[in-house]
Amino acid sequence: MSENTTTLGRLRAVYGTSPALLQRAAIIAVVSFIFFLAMLIAFSLRQNIGYFILATAFLIVQLFTLFGWITQRKNELKIYDHGFVYRKKTCLWSEISSVRAQEKNGTKIGGEIVKQSGEKILLTESLGNIAEIIAQIESKTLFAR
Repeated sequence: MSENTTTLGRLRAVYGTSPALLQRAAIIAVVSFIFFLAMLIAFSLRQNIGYFILATAFLIVQLFTLFGWITQRKNELKIYDHGFVYRKKTCLWSEISSVRAQEKNGTKIGGEIVKQSGEKILLTESLGNIAEIIAQIESKTLFAR
């Protein structure tokens, strides 16, 4: 355990990337790879440079999608007894001055946490169970005061 997490207390919950976003990225990667292979086959049969350019474009889409998928898998929020850690930022419950939820069509899609120092921590919709996360943070900050 690092020095920051020992002052936060016991780990209560870990929230990772939304499974829906990971699933979409996986589907895009698989489909772009299939089109990449199809364009390579078409290029080998017809010897037209257009198919090779399309194959290259599908390969680039697949590589960027896989890179984004791998980096998003590391996106997680950990809630402890006395605070939370998100993207290498540690925040105690007593440091939070306000929590604002961002809503779209009545559902929470993100949040903004403002610390007493003025620093803002943005929670994006890429986190799974964002409504539950915001509810937990709001309930903890009410008790911390």
